[in-house]
Amino acid sequence: MHIEDFRDYCLLKPGVTEQTPFGPDTLVFKVGSKIFALTDLNIFGSINLKCDPERAMELREQHEYVRPGYHMNKKHWNTVLIGTGIPSVQLRELIDHSYDLVRASLPRAVREGIEG
Repeated sequence: MHIEDFRDYCLLKPGVTEQTPFGPDTLVFKVGSKIFALTDLNIFGSINLKCDPERAMELREQHEYVRPGYHMNKKHWNTVLIGTGIPSVQLRELIDHSYDLVRASLPRAVREGIEG
């Protein structure tokens, strides 16, 4: 997956915005006001994604390309290494999982205001 594909995939999701709150080099995707994905714009060597804690541990044990979230709460975030053999289908599924987790955590009024 290339950064353009990643960006396009994230932006297809209802209610998603992109921002650079950590500086011009870090691209952040939010649903509501909460982050579900972020990456380095210059390198695009990895993506940080939110994950269910039990599933996060399983993924890290099963795949070399899934690591504890870099600069994130390692219980709830994974860093997924790009270009290391992760199938695009699995990467999209991990993005979906992150988005769904974050969207579900939003207040009901905010969730209901997001179409889709």
